[in-house]
Amino acid sequence: MERLYFIAIVPPAKIQDEITQLKHLVAERFNSKHALRSPPHITLHMPFKWKDQKLEKLIEAMKLINLGLVPFDIELKRFNFFEPRVVYVDVIQNEMLGQLQEKVVSVCRKELKLNNADYKNRGFHPHVTIGFRDLRKPKFYEAKDYFEEKEFTIQFKAESVKLLKHDGHKWSIFHYSS
Repeated sequence: MERLYFIAIVPPAKIQDEITQLKHLVAERFNSKHALRSPPHITLHMPFKWKDQKLEKLIEAMKLINLGLVPFDIELKRFNFFEPRVVYVDVIQNEMLGQLQEKVVSVCRKELKLNNADYKNRGFHPHVTIGFRDLRKPKFYEAKDYFEEKEFTIQFKAESVKLLKHDGHKWSIFHYSS
């Protein structure tokens, strides 16, 4: 059987809670609940299908990605938008984050033969989504007006890369022994 996975940085629990509150606000105020189907995260490799019988190979690749990872600061600042559907918390690009994403893509290509790291060849644009997919255009523009006026800044240490798995309804962190 094939399942969907993706690779991401997941903030610490306290920050996840804070961002999840923003997702709930978007759900209640702008009728967009889809972002609540995953924990807050920064995608490093977009979703891909993987066969259950090859799971050990995927776990080994994750261990390779995390091997030698030196914790580094991530700064989330302000809200931004991909018109006409996505509202997100912006991630301030930094060299360490860019290098980590390149490592993820490289390991996935070499070890797993995955070549779909970019969404529609748009490159790496780190962000934490709080509203998308089911956010209708009129509500998107209302959300944009609302969030453009809001301040948001938070920092955390990126200490590991996580594998997330889809169960048919939602995404969750897939735990494996390191």
